[in-house]
Amino acid sequence: MTLIKEFCSENFTHVPKAIERGADRIELCDNLAVGGTTVSSGVMAHTVRFCHARNIPVMVMIRPRGGNFVFSRNERCIMRADIDQASRFGADGVVFGCLTDQNQLDVGATADLIDAAFDLEITFHMAFDQLSHEDQFVAIDWLAARGVKRILTHGGPMDQPITHHLNHLRKLIHHAAGRLIILPGGGITTVNAAFVAQQLSVQEVHGTKIVPLP
Repeated sequence: MTLIKEFCSENFTHVPKAIERGADRIELCDNLAVGGTTVSSGVMAHTVRFCHARNIPVMVMIRPRGGNFVFSRNERCIMRADIDQASRFGADGVVFGCLTDQNQLDVGATADLIDAAFDLEITFHMAFDQLSHEDQFVAIDWLAARGVKRILTHGGPMDQPITHHLNHLRKLIHHAAGRLIILPGGGITTVNAAFVAQQLSVQEVHGTKIVPLP
């Protein structure tokens, strides 16, 4: 079965080359230096048009700033507006994650954004990795019950290779049991993508170097 390679793109710049080199899906964001934020409306609209003309789906990052994943009421209003914009521009899905200041899943904020994204695929992003292992399993249950499509996770601290976290990722995948997709990312490249996918028996991988670029 074909391995789906989701290319994490900072703005539009590398999207054409990434598709040419084998990207199957685009996660579109800005400011990768701070973990990704929402792109401008122009970038969003143009990227969706360009990708859809080539049958490539686009997932749009919904994050109003860098820093933590604890969002104020005003920030959540901004995120809802950005989700609405992504829907109007024809994006296939959105990517977001909300935590409390105790590093637990913010069920209120997350439910609010899930409601806003009712017509879009939803990926819960790497904020997931800040949850305790015990809370991660609870979060999988909660997110799956609310129709979330994927959880993007490195499986552990980002300063360690993803290959150090394969055992935990297997546990997450086993617990998800097909109710949602555990999408491994962070340090997955053209060199190790096939190995990671084989080790985890997954059909999707994510990264900024998931396809060969200059």
